[in-house]
Amino acid sequence: MINLYETGPFLRLTAKRHTAILRKIIHVDMDAFFASVEQRDNPDLRGKPVAVGGSAARGVVAAASYEARKFGLRSAMPSITAKRKCPDLIFVPPRFDVYRAVSQQIHAIFAEHTALIEPLSLDEAYLDVTDNLQGIPVATTIAEMIRAKIKRETGLTASAGISYNKFLAKMASGQNKPNGQFVITPKMGPAFVEALPVRKFHGVGPATAAKMARLGIETGADLRGQNLAFLKERFGKAGPYYYWIARGIDERPVRADRVRKSVGAEDTFAADIFDLESARNELAPLVGKVWRYCAERSIQGRTVTLKVKFADFQQITRSRTIGAVVAAETDLATVAGTLLEQVFPVSKGIRLLGVTLSNLSGSAAEADRQMSLVI
Repeated sequence: MINLYETGPFLRLTAKRHTAILRKIIHVDMDAFFASVEQRDNPDLRGKPVAVGGSAARGVVAAASYEARKFGLRSAMPSITAKRKCPDLIFVPPRFDVYRAVSQQIHAIFAEHTALIEPLSLDEAYLDVTDNLQGIPVATTIAEMIRAKIKRETGLTASAGISYNKFLAKMASGQNKPNGQFVITPKMGPAFVEALPVRKFHGVGPATAAKMARLGIETGADLRGQNLAFLKERFGKAGPYYYWIARGIDERPVRADRVRKSVGAEDTFAADIFDLESARNELAPLVGKVWRYCAERSIQGRTVTLKVKFADFQQITRSRTIGAVVAAETDLATVAGTLLEQVFPVSKGIRLLGVTLSNLSGSAAEADRQMSLVI
């Protein structure tokens, strides 16, 4: 039995012995961000299917315009597959410096309303506006103001989800895309979740959705029908999260100090690599990029991971954790180089290499967010 009752500016939800403050959370998500920036800056691209990243023959799609999405394109799709689905697709190279600059404009608009901002990437963030800087009592009004100012200052559109917790705000932001917003009230929450396919749940990936399907769990209602012990046994630490979100409950606060987890760089090559020396030459600038980023922000790490993607799109990773932090670029290069040597000889070409430093420490690591530096 779930009871909702007013307590001043807050609502409280009680489910048996479980009590949570219902906050006013907005999830803002830019619409096809990278592709929209390219269409904004190049009028010739407007109204046409655009993919950012890769090329017609190599790489993967980093972002697709809505015109391209009509053909089934999505982020991380191999470029050759995207071109097959949409023969008229226009590939444009990414301009991450521009995207970061626009992102800073957007986050400055967020900061006019609240200091509780949790960035998820360059183009989306959670905002807690329960006690907001302008004293606006209605979260939907704040979302409308933010979206309107983003449009005025950047020429881009954003969508927003408004709800009493992060999970439902995230789910709501996708309901009226593009250039829309959607509200899930406390009364709507449990019923909204029950009707939702679990494969659409934020935090449920394809592998987990497939496992749930094998257990007969297809919808939120199916998930709600499972007890906590069952979900813990099948899904480990994630079990309690699934148990509570199936009931529309998510106590996670918006964290402005979200801990950074890793720093990485990767590159897709114009031609497949077959020999170790060529691979070493391609790995060196990636190591340099990661090291410069960490050095500039006083970030240190202990775990080095090498990512290798082959011509047939098979992907492997190799990691090593050392006893002390990586103290110099040469140390990072040595560990990454050793991991690379373990991959050779190869029976098929390498199309992508990546290097990541994780297990981080340092003041910047504690205040920054996870964001891969993709070439």
